Amino acid sequence: MLETDSETFPRLSCERRFYPADPPAPLQDAAARPGRSPPSAPAASLLARSDARGDARQADIAPGPKSQDQSATGQSATETGKSANAQRLRRILYALLPIALIAGGYVYLTGGSIVSTDDAYVNARQVGISTDVSGIVSEVDVQNNHHVSAGQVLYRLDPRPFEIALDNARNNLAQISLTLQAMKQDYQQLLSDAASEQSQVALDQINYRRNASLLNSGAISKEEYDQAQYTLETDTHKLDALKEQATSQLVKLNSDVNTPVEELPQYQQAKAQLSEAQRELDHTVVRAPFAGTVTNVPSIAPGKYLAASTTAFFLVDTDRVWIDATPKETELTYVRPGQPAAVSVDAYPDLVWHGTVESISPAAAQQFSLLPAQNTSGNWVKVVQRVPLRVRVDTSDKSMPVLRAGMSVVVDIKTGHTRGTSLF
Repeated sequence: MLETDSETFPRLSCERRFYPADPPAPLQDAAARPGRSPPSAPAASLLARSDARGDARQADIAPGPKSQDQSATGQSATETGKSANAQRLRRILYALLPIALIAGGYVYLTGGSIVSTDDAYVNARQVGISTDVSGIVSEVDVQNNHHVSAGQVLYRLDPRPFEIALDNARNNLAQISLTLQAMKQDYQQLLSDAASEQSQVALDQINYRRNASLLNSGAISKEEYDQAQYTLETDTHKLDALKEQATSQLVKLNSDVNTPVEELPQYQQAKAQLSEAQRELDHTVVRAPFAGTVTNVPSIAPGKYLAASTTAFFLVDTDRVWIDATPKETELTYVRPGQPAAVSVDAYPDLVWHGTVESISPAAAQQFSLLPAQNTSGNWVKVVQRVPLRVRVDTSDKSMPVLRAGMSVVVDIKTGHTRGTSLF
């Protein structure tokens, strides 16, 4: 009995799984089949639950005609809605296309008045601080990267050797003044001696004439006559020598004995030496030639010997800066000095400085190099950015950050020239 039930239940389950449309066979039919006994109560209960699950699965897999129609209707409505939206979007795009073309053409024709380049950098005056005298550094009055004003003391050299040289020059000037005064006195003395000698020569001439007349009469001897002649000649030579000395002394006095000592060349030379000594002493104190920021100050310290013209450190001007820009040659067509410009710095992207085109270089930068590029020498390469220009920047607004030399910037120059419709 149990063996028959176990064989009957699996077969019925398989028939329900693979043939869902067949109606469930009554249990009586299964019992009435020849050679089989009717199922027991537990087996019948399991068979009923299996038939219920099969009916539910069949309902899910094979919906009725009404549910299939509703699903098809919903899909058709969705596809219709999507097609309508696509057509509406297409019409809007077709309508906006002419407007976009017109707007683009207008922007193109009216544009082109702004020349922009990012090949631009901040530049400023910078100088290596040095002095033309040699000495030992005695004091450094500034610190590294500090702002200094024009005329402020930067460093000092030991002044003692230069003070000694100044004293020597001052004493030399005084000695020259005394010497010139003595030369004037000597000239006057020579004139006086020449006048005395002139009187002596006149007396000698009288004696000589007298002796000459007496010699013919035999009143005097030939020896006395010769002595009178010799005396006349000697005194005449003395007179000539005195006159030559007086003339030479007068030449030393600038050919005018009444010329003030301060105007004589010897005095002026000594005075120039005094001025040079004073200048060297003054240059032991090194001052800032303009306002700016000092850098590399630790390269010197008190006690270091600096030869003349040796750079101690550098001074960079932060009050007056400009922009060196190198736009493309094709963008320089309508750029002129005086045109307004806007400058934006990479370090301060939210700020804009205003400026003016100050000048345009008369030649490309490489023209001033040691070996300028020549297209026949083999070292020529076509570069479209060659001619630099300078933009003066307005830095009067002290609330703006400080522009430092070497910063990268973007320059926009308003040329005022639009592309237009002309092709020629």
